[in-house]
Amino acid sequence: MANQNRRPFNEGELETLCRIIANTNDGLTGSEIGHFLNVLKFEDVDPMMTKWKRLYNALANRQNQTQSGNCVLSFISKSLAPSRFAGKLDFYHDLLEKINAILLFHGLEFNDDGKFHAVQSAKTLSEAEVRASKLTERISYRKLHPHLLNFCKKELLQNNYFHAVLEATKSIASMIRMKTGLTSDGAKLVDEAFAGDSPRLKINTYRTESEISEQKGFVSLTKGLFGTFRNPTAHAAKIEWNMSEEDAIDLFTLASYVLRRIEKSDAMEEKL
Repeated sequence: MANQNRRPFNEGELETLCRIIANTNDGLTGSEIGHFLNVLKFEDVDPMMTKWKRLYNALANRQNQTQSGNCVLSFISKSLAPSRFAGKLDFYHDLLEKINAILLFHGLEFNDDGKFHAVQSAKTLSEAEVRASKLTERISYRKLHPHLLNFCKKELLQNNYFHAVLEATKSIASMIRMKTGLTSDGAKLVDEAFAGDSPRLKINTYRTESEISEQKGFVSLTKGLFGTFRNPTAHAAKIEWNMSEEDAIDLFTLASYVLRRIEKSDAMEEKL
């Protein structure tokens, strides 16, 4: 891709990128902008301008000279190298999300491996923002259970936490039914599958006092997950029930853990 001549970024795209990279509060400092322009041998045409305008003028000048957007990509590659953001992963992903919302119009993504990747070009701003979403990236990073993702992938791509939460809890009920043939739902389903002296599903060998206690704790955890997240979303209006991104990610991680323990219950049955 380094040898490919990329089309220039238009005025609006370039301005947005420069405002992101040279943000007043947490973007590159003036000295850092000068440093990277010097390293790349791009003329710093207006060094006394506001940071983003200084960067914009330098990159616009270079684009006009070369009739190519490669200079913009080179600056992004140098200034947003992953090694510069060690210990700031969440901040770095936030930054890449904003950058990629523009790069997607050019069929590119810049990832935390420090490389550009060719992707299908976005055709609308809403599409670009959805595809660049940090939630999707962070969900992928957590390596969540595929059964959960099958249920709420559409909602995740739309950053629709409210309905994604509802679908995530549905995925748990679905797996329990598949393994047991039961038809109930919610807390009743969990009790029928995991509670009692001889539960249908066991997350361990269910022989020692400690294992029996663990099973009971798992029942409480799973029922609590239904009660905390599924019941409110099923009965409250979306506008009345806030779900932050952090809460959503924590829930998906918890739901994924529950699904993995349910999935492994087959192996536990074989040991009995």
